[in-house]
Amino acid sequence: MTRNESFSIVAYWNILGGVIGGIIAAVFGFRDWISIPDNTRAKAIGLWHGVGNVVVMIFFAIAWILRRDDPAHLPLPIPFVLEVIAVGMGAITGWLGGELVERLAVGVDPGAHLNSPSSLSNKPASANDHERHPVTGD
Repeated sequence: MTRNESFSIVAYWNILGGVIGGIIAAVFGFRDWISIPDNTRAKAIGLWHGVGNVVVMIFFAIAWILRRDDPAHLPLPIPFVLEVIAVGMGAITGWLGGELVERLAVGVDPGAHLNSPSSLSNKPASANDHERHPVTGD
């Protein structure tokens, strides 16, 4: 928007760094996801979080490829639209990741509440405390 070529060059390299970082994070995220017990809300949210982030990385990778011939100039409409969509999707998948860590305590507490209701439900995370823990049976 400022027509400053420096911003376009920085954005170009930031996109590449983000895609590389996303690939590394995906390896560890997949490892965490496979350890979540099946038939839990956490498993489903983890799947949406992971698949959504893969789509975000694909959109950014395509945008980066489309920009690579001339990274110093304003991007064409297609890469720009892909980037805007990816940022929006990233906000949603980031919120889902927050649900996993903050609401469902995945990876934080061995006694995690893997079936806690959504944070949007206004119900406490412990609303399902009467259920037995799927891993420990407690």
